[in-house]
Amino acid sequence: MSKSKLLRMDNMGIVVESLDLAVAFFTELGLTLEGRGRVEGEWAGRVTGLGDQSVEIAMMVTPDGHSRLELCRYLAPAVVADHRTAPVNALGYLRAMFTVSDIDDAVSRLRTHGAELVGEVVQYENAYRLCYIRGPEGILIGLAEPMADGR
Repeated sequence: MSKSKLLRMDNMGIVVESLDLAVAFFTELGLTLEGRGRVEGEWAGRVTGLGDQSVEIAMMVTPDGHSRLELCRYLAPAVVADHRTAPVNALGYLRAMFTVSDIDDAVSRLRTHGAELVGEVVQYENAYRLCYIRGPEGILIGLAEPMADGR
């Protein structure tokens, strides 16, 4: 029997309270809203283990079309945990990292949507300028700006 091969990563999901705020934030970053809708019923709960559920989703896609971010707002059942203020060394989901062409511009634009730097923008060798930011609802993301050698 042949071994199953990984084909790609389809998407990453983030649970939010406000889809509108999250969509606006990730749109400012450069993702495009691919679609928005509701997933509900017992069939969906069989996948997640939550039973009968109702979830409003917004699917965002990166400019290259290869990666997606699924923003979810659970209507039922109620949210049972909140990890939004967890520090960057907490166990479990931490953050998504996005490559940008100009990190200073990206941070400036995202600040208009409530984003705050977690630490500082730093340089990693001659490869990247990096930072972590918290967006609306404390969503933690990383930004990376590739550097030309010797810059």
